[in-house]
Amino acid sequence: MQSRTPQGAEPGPTRAETDSRLSAALASVVAGARRRAMRDGDRQIDTAHLLHSLLETDPDVRAAFDDGAQVVRLLGYLVQRSIGYGLQWQGTVEDSGAVPLVREHDLAAVKESGWSPAATAAMERAIERSDRRGEPRALGIDLLLALVADPDCRAVEVLGRAGADARAILRRIEDDPLAGTYGDPYGGPYADPFADPHADPRADPRADPYAGTSAD
Repeated sequence: MQSRTPQGAEPGPTRAETDSRLSAALASVVAGARRRAMRDGDRQIDTAHLLHSLLETDPDVRAAFDDGAQVVRLLGYLVQRSIGYGLQWQGTVEDSGAVPLVREHDLAAVKESGWSPAATAAMERAIERSDRRGEPRALGIDLLLALVADPDCRAVEVLGRAGADARAILRRIEDDPLAGTYGDPYGGPYADPFADPHADPRADPRADPYAGTSAD
């Protein structure tokens, strides 16, 4: 059988491998995103589903925003997905450019995976961030950072509609010495994720993905 992996690309981690790297709280977030995708009639979990579930369940994620009113506005937009702006997304694959563009003959396989390419990339970045601080499982704040670090994903589009600046959220998380150290309700405290200030900037989770882009 011919492989569906694009030429020159290495296969990513399996879903079971990814799930084993999530904290119990983040696994609950993913389960919530999956249920919401099913209720909305979507065949895939995308970054907006993940953002919605994070905001509903993770107080540390909500604390990364300016105030409670901003979170309420965001949830208001997200709740309207199946009857409002999100209708434009139905039947389409979210591919923000965070992963190689999906080729036409791979489209069916991507749809059947249950995850959009952008959501898959965000989960992998969240796990990479937990690896950098030497922890075995990613937290919700890791996933939020991964979402706002992709300026072209659906989650960032929703943030913009609600008047939330993804770049400001990104800076706020990275400038907070406790960001990423919030305890999983099922685990213990975490170490400072940025112990090496001289790390290669290409691998630095603090690198600004918006550098060189025009401001709104």
